[in-house]
Amino acid sequence: MKAGAASGDMDAYIRRQPPAARDKLNLLRATIQAAAPKAQATIRYQIPTFQHHGNLVHFAAWKTHLGFYPASSGIGSFAKELAPYETSRGTVKFPLDQPLPLRLIARIVKFRVKENEARAGAKSRPRPGRAVRN
Repeated sequence: MKAGAASGDMDAYIRRQPPAARDKLNLLRATIQAAAPKAQATIRYQIPTFQHHGNLVHFAAWKTHLGFYPASSGIGSFAKELAPYETSRGTVKFPLDQPLPLRLIARIVKFRVKENEARAGAKSRPRPGRAVRN
């Protein structure tokens, strides 16, 4: 998928949402883009997704909240700060009638960037005791 097409798909997703959610979705997207400027915007699992060395974060609009999906590691590492919000293994629910915690979201995204980069770096290094093929 072309980068422009993916961004357009994300725009289309946001346009289809109820007016109460659109501004918050755009704020969430801008916060993610600022925290992970190298990430690519796309649609995965029919929801907006940012990828950087694999899935970084996803988000979606629901009737009463925005879903933010930073993987279980993103939730577990920020459990204390996320305590005011409903969470599950890989989901945070931000109520539509409350301000988004943009600084916290940015910190979680930056954490996920480092995590994905570390995992990508580990995969590219040969394991000790193994011959490297050319």
